[in-house]
Amino acid sequence: VAKLCVCDLLVAQCDVNCCCDPDCSAADVSLFTTCSVPIVTGDSRLCSQKAAIYSLDVEANPPERIFKLIDQVNPSVFCIHATNYKQALSFSSPEMPTSENFDQLLKQFGSASFSAEPDSWNMNTDAQNPSDVNETYSYEYGVPIQTVDAFLRLPSPVVSSWCSDANPAGFLVNQATKCIRSVSVEKCGNIQAVSMLFYINSSILAVNITVQSIVVQSLNGMRNLLNGSDVLRLPMILDELCINIVLGVSYHITYTDTGEIIEAAASFVLGAINKEALSIQQSFEISFTQVNTKPVPLSGNPGYVVGLPVRAGFRPQGYPFPDEILFAALVLNTNKYSQLTILQSTSNQDCLAAQGARTPILFGYNMISGCKLRITAAMKCQPLTQTLLDLLKGQSFPEYVASFGNSQAQDVLDWVPITHLHTSEQRIYNTFQSSCQIPVSLEIEVKWTKYGSLVNPQARIVNVTATITTTTLKQLPSGRERTIPITSSVVFTDISSPAEPGYKAWPTINAKLPFDFFFPFV
Repeated sequence: VAKLCVCDLLVAQCDVNCCCDPDCSAADVSLFTTCSVPIVTGDSRLCSQKAAIYSLDVEANPPERIFKLIDQVNPSVFCIHATNYKQALSFSSPEMPTSENFDQLLKQFGSASFSAEPDSWNMNTDAQNPSDVNETYSYEYGVPIQTVDAFLRLPSPVVSSWCSDANPAGFLVNQATKCIRSVSVEKCGNIQAVSMLFYINSSILAVNITVQSIVVQSLNGMRNLLNGSDVLRLPMILDELCINIVLGVSYHITYTDTGEIIEAAASFVLGAINKEALSIQQSFEISFTQVNTKPVPLSGNPGYVVGLPVRAGFRPQGYPFPDEILFAALVLNTNKYSQLTILQSTSNQDCLAAQGARTPILFGYNMISGCKLRITAAMKCQPLTQTLLDLLKGQSFPEYVASFGNSQAQDVLDWVPITHLHTSEQRIYNTFQSSCQIPVSLEIEVKWTKYGSLVNPQARIVNVTATITTTTLKQLPSGRERTIPITSSVVFTDISSPAEPGYKAWPTINAKLPFDFFFPFV
């Protein structure tokens, strides 16, 4: 700010009453009557910035110029708190192409899309110092992941299939992209985007990006996993080949429940090109995992795939979170994947002994399972009812089911609530003195439809109903026993409407005649 001077119009000459003009000597300033520009600031839209204050000390003999540098605060609620791209605050004059700079401009603006170089993005140190918030910075869903110099780059095609390096990776947004990059053997060492260093040289604030694995791919497509991943392999020319060029990068981010990134790792696929190669296809991927949790696998992309688990979850704090994968009961201590499961039939058919046997519900597979419950006169009604409910539904039955196989927890509209129904059987078993209602069956009906085009329809779940059927028990004579069947079933129902081809409507002719077309007859 101290170097800015908007009233300095004359080159190598002193402008009258321009107190910030560096060409004005002390003798020139003594003749000033006032400062034409008393305050100089960078941009008035910033919330906090430096301001240069200029004034004259008329009591001095001769009058002197007074300069102060202060911190100016903008009280507006719409001010800019921090800017990482200062060039966006003003319009820059375009550079006119000449014979000297034509090749440089063609390289910068000749592609289908272009943007500012990421290296020109600088954090506003006056407003916020990234090192002050490294340990406490928390992200929200979709917010670009910041690095020390800019953002975590995830190259992707924008308009054409060519790679654009200006695509920032969003927090909790799993992405997988493929794009084409122009290369040549002679210049492979100078192309940053084919070097491992380009993807790991910038840390995510206080978290360094580590190399998790390196896979080397030969010219014929064979891949080998290297034992040591701590060695940085840079592109180099060897026997008319350029080796160690990056063909694929896979980021894996670990975060806490507060949205703080604590670990970042990258897996690389390196390859080689010969002189005939003019371009390569690169693949990029990023995934997120919460610390101390296991990642939940997808069941399709986007629609469900027959034979994969139906995903479900609960709704804490206002939106469904995919806790695990939907099946009809949850037993965390016996299922190493913490998945919801349906009652699995066993060889002895004993319900009390089969509480730990579960099997997943797979999309498109109708299933039925069951066991036999032996009831005696010594059994109490309330404990028996709770035991059967835990056997059929589990201790934590889900509230929502994912509409698609890749539904994310943040997409609230992609989750279908489970409807609960209760029915009662007419038959009565003489077991207890007073009537006792116990559940004897759980029926889950999953209604799905085909979504999308006729060429590639996607399976989408639209409704899930869980029906509990109860029966009434009465007292049995002492010493007598009775066996009751307990069943659990899952049915998938296709409610898709018959596909009908669509045709464009015939064009209508909206012709208007002149108002005097039938003159003088009308």
